[in-house]
Amino acid sequence: MPTKSPLALVKERFTNKEGLVAAVKALATDELWNGRRLNEGKGLDHVSNKKLLHLHEVLSAVKNDFGSRAKLIDAVAESGKRNKDEGYRARLDKRSTPELYSLLSASKKRNKTKA
Repeated sequence: MPTKSPLALVKERFTNKEGLVAAVKALATDELWNGRRLNEGKGLDHVSNKKLLHLHEVLSAVKNDFGSRAKLIDAVAESGKRNKDEGYRARLDKRSTPELYSLLSASKKRNKTKA
C-alpha cells in the first residue's frame, strides 16, 4: 500500500492546513517548545505540511510521555549518563524539542544494542 502524501494526511486528520497550524500552536506552549527558531514575520503558516505534521507528532509525544521540555532534557541527560553535568544540560536547553526527542530515541537505541 503506498504511503499517503502530507496533504492527504492533513486533510484526513485536520481537514485543512489551518486546522493543523492551530493544533501545532495549541501544543507549542513555552512548556514544550522554545520559539527561538521560529521566524516571527512568517510564522507557522509558511511551513510545509510535512514539517508541521512531524512537529505535531513530536510535540504530542513529548506532552504525553514527559509532560514538559524540562523533563525531556532530564531524560536525555539520564540516558546519556550525564545527570550531573550542568554544562551539558545548558547545551541541551538551546536545542529544539524535535532535536531533543531525536537525541533521546538515538540514545535509547544505542543503550539497547550495548545491553
